Amino acid sequence: MNRKILLSDLANKDYKETWDFQSELLQGIVNVKISNRRTNLQEPTKNYFLFVEHPHVYTLGKSGDLSNLLLNKKQLAEKNATFYKINRGGDITYHGPGQIVGYPILDLENFFTDIHKYLRFLEETIILTIAEYGLKGTRSDGETGVWLDVGTPFARKICAMGIRSSRWVTMHGFALNANVNLGYFDHIIPCGIRGKAVTSMEVELGRKVDLEEVKQKILKHFKTLFEVDEFLKQ
Repeated sequence: MNRKILLSDLANKDYKETWDFQSELLQGIVNVKISNRRTNLQEPTKNYFLFVEHPHVYTLGKSGDLSNLLLNKKQLAEKNATFYKINRGGDITYHGPGQIVGYPILDLENFFTDIHKYLRFLEETIILTIAEYGLKGTRSDGETGVWLDVGTPFARKICAMGIRSSRWVTMHGFALNANVNLGYFDHIIPCGIRGKAVTSMEVELGRKVDLEEVKQKILKHFKTLFEVDEFLKQ
């Protein structure tokens, strides 16, 4: 059982390139697992954690509704944004500069084989992180992610989540709105949920946050919750 995680910060990287990279890492882990079962070997599988910021992009999950994208191709180009229909769960969301996107590519057989628990731990990682800034994040029943003021007319989402798994190997992950331009969310029905707003750490705190500082706090809480032995920088 390998509980070490290879950590990479990809900085600003195209969405499609990053998606392809995630897929390659996931397939590499799956190939080792298949080989182990065929040969009765126990070669350890690797785990990865990618941080990235994407240029303006909208992504639609496999069960999402395209009508939740409120822009046509021409308008997307005018906004300097791209669009992809992808293979994660969830509906539509936006990624862009100032947003902290995290992609854990884990063999859950190294940790625990429970997708529900995995999503709750991702949420808890973000809840504990923003709590260090005085923000009270909570869950909303039936709506994956982290929210503020759930149960009030002012409920607003600060972190979206959507994952895919194959043979207990995960990909995709979370997108925490840190210093992101929230205007881009006006062109979608975020996560397909009408009538609920989106917010950011910058808006809630009235100041920009240090992205590197926030990332370190995310890693600290992720390490504790998932009982990670060590993050190894690549």
